[in-house]
Amino acid sequence: MAAPLLKKLSESLGSPEPAVRLILSILIGYPCALVYRRFLFRQPATVIHLFHTLSGLALAAFNFGSQLYHSAVCIFVQFLMLRLMGRTVTTVLSSFIFQMVYLLAGYYYTATEEYDIKWTMPHCVLTLKLIGLSFDFYDGGKDSSQLSSEQKEGALPSVPSLLEVFGFSYFYGGFLVGPQFTLRRYQQLVAGELTDCPGQPPNSAVPAMKRFALGFLCLVIYAIFSPYYPDSYFSTDEYEAQPFWYRCVFILLWAKVILYRYVSCWVLAEGVCILSGLGYNGVVDGKHQWDACANMKVWLFETTPLFGGTIASFNINTNAWAARHVFKRLKFLGNKTLSHVATLLFLTIWHGLHSGYIMCFSMEFFIITVERQALALVRDSPLLTKLANSPLYPLIYIVQQFIHWLFMGYPLLPFCLFTYDKWLKVYSSVYFCGHLFFLIGFLIMPYLRKALVPRKERSEKKQD
Repeated sequence: MAAPLLKKLSESLGSPEPAVRLILSILIGYPCALVYRRFLFRQPATVIHLFHTLSGLALAAFNFGSQLYHSAVCIFVQFLMLRLMGRTVTTVLSSFIFQMVYLLAGYYYTATEEYDIKWTMPHCVLTLKLIGLSFDFYDGGKDSSQLSSEQKEGALPSVPSLLEVFGFSYFYGGFLVGPQFTLRRYQQLVAGELTDCPGQPPNSAVPAMKRFALGFLCLVIYAIFSPYYPDSYFSTDEYEAQPFWYRCVFILLWAKVILYRYVSCWVLAEGVCILSGLGYNGVVDGKHQWDACANMKVWLFETTPLFGGTIASFNINTNAWAARHVFKRLKFLGNKTLSHVATLLFLTIWHGLHSGYIMCFSMEFFIITVERQALALVRDSPLLTKLANSPLYPLIYIVQQFIHWLFMGYPLLPFCLFTYDKWLKVYSSVYFCGHLFFLIGFLIMPYLRKALVPRKERSEKKQD
């Protein structure tokens, strides 16, 4: 009965059935959170773990059928590693290798040349969660003086139970699309500690509904405009026949619309986490904060004219996970650039095996590098600083936003088109303008610095 209804719903919405199932599954998290608040908040931990496990398994079955066994196998193997190997580097390495190899094998056997919603989608979220669990378990065996403040927050003082690991992994607010959170935070949720009213369910309905409304708005925007900016249009003769300026503007608008696909899901999922209490983040300036599970800073995302600002506002928890478990763990390399490259390489592999991911993240590195050089140039040059603070800035801001979104869409093309033949064709149609723009910027920045920054200030900055 459900299948025909879903088929009719997907046809009426003009969306693939797997996408409709995914959105419905995220929305089902809201009544699940209400059930937890109303009936389970003061129940024993075992009951709560069981509820989270069964509800998560039900969502997995609804979306992926019998393929839910992939997640169950990886969770069980991860638990065995913690139990049998203990707090050792071997545990961390074994977890990292096993979970990543399993994920990559899944990509290898299921990947197509289209954006598909299949079991590997939530599994990539689960992979980070389980690898992070092994790091936190390892940190729990160290002396607190050896840990950073972040590591102290996540460190596990004892071995979790199997049911606890399953409940943590299948928690309905984060199983399908994230966000990332630690087992320690999950334990605090189960213990009823993540609330603004000690001993009572949190007063989080209003902030949760605000995120729901915002997420729903983003979903509506995507549903309305995405048919006008399909990925498939890039492969048509009609696109190639358009003027150069049109092709560039289409990339800009396409990028703006396509990202709402991710924004809507993450904001809706964040609302579920807030409603359950997982999003509680303490008190700041006398106000209770609910942003612990925020995966998007939507206002910053919409208003920043900088590539770095967009990255800082987008997929926040995954970026934070990569910074905590990859970038900062590579401190022994003694080189931030090398650590940055290694982190981007990890994220590239984690996303999948398509060549488009390699192109996207390699371009991200060069774009951020050039932008940092440009910002340093503006900061150090009295002339450019004066211009940036002049009444002309609104005009400069508009130009910045155009450049920002044009060249934000440029590396996003291979990320969404996946295969070499597709994204290379689009890049050829716009004469590799993004590559040339950033290559020229990278080459001329040192000369601009010499021309615009007084020698005295250059020498002072060099000494700093």
